[in-house]
Amino acid sequence: MTRLLCIGMGYSATAVARLLAAEGWSVAGTSRTDAGASAIAASGFAGQVFDGVAVSPELVGAIEAATHLLVSVAPGQVVDPVLAACRDHLARTQKLSWIGYLSTVGVYGDTGGDWVDEDTPPNPRQERTIRRVHAERAWLEFGVVTHRTVQIFRIAGIYGPGRNPLLNLMDGSAQRIVKPGQVFNRIHVADIASGVVAGIKRGKPGRIYNLTDDEPAAPDDVVVCAARLLGMAPPPPVPFAEATLSPMAASFYADNRRVRNNRLRSELAVDLSYPNYRVGLAALAAELRQSGAVLPKGAA
Repeated sequence: MTRLLCIGMGYSATAVARLLAAEGWSVAGTSRTDAGASAIAASGFAGQVFDGVAVSPELVGAIEAATHLLVSVAPGQVVDPVLAACRDHLARTQKLSWIGYLSTVGVYGDTGGDWVDEDTPPNPRQERTIRRVHAERAWLEFGVVTHRTVQIFRIAGIYGPGRNPLLNLMDGSAQRIVKPGQVFNRIHVADIASGVVAGIKRGKPGRIYNLTDDEPAAPDDVVVCAARLLGMAPPPPVPFAEATLSPMAASFYADNRRVRNNRLRSELAVDLSYPNYRVGLAALAAELRQSGAVLPKGAA
């Protein structure tokens, strides 16, 4: 039986797990806490605890059983925490054939809005993206040394059910931040799952794939679109310099780039279900209506 182990079973990894489970795969995942592992189990998958340091006998057993590994854990200060803790176990196991590492398009740094693709050298300017590049290289080197297929998935801004501008508008947390010339790529979580599964089935060893939509767009345009779908007046525009943002949120505005997804389409043959934010938000609005959620009067 094909068995997927997700180390760091968060939002994106869970979407991948569900897609593969529907194809008959056995799936296990890790969380940093007992509560998180219990939540994984409640979702129908085997839950394990991995706090980024200690490797339990149960996790060792899950590693030994896995045929495929998906890593979705933030990089450490010096080395990737999964490689630091689990490298020997991963190197020894006989069943493991494929490893996927979920990274970020943030590794390309700032291009002033110019286009990048997978052949563009990384140029990270922030500590967190510098660490991502180090982790990517470490996993690719591990694949060469151990003769395993390793693939890197650089992911754009993630949205989907439970995480999107529609919900932010409904709970009053949305900001319509304006920074002239600033654009972001995005990707619906369902398209992330499709891309990773296509990587497993059709991807090349040692390959990097950008998981992103087709249309980089200004962040305030996305909020306006979401407000229209809800029949709401959009929030007033807020200049970036005056916006209230966490340090992490503000860091996303430090880099400005447009990201191509040519390999996703040509090599992995993925036809995006949500090629731009308008299609994705319209689908999410329809899902909200079907779920019985109370939408503002006049929602499209």
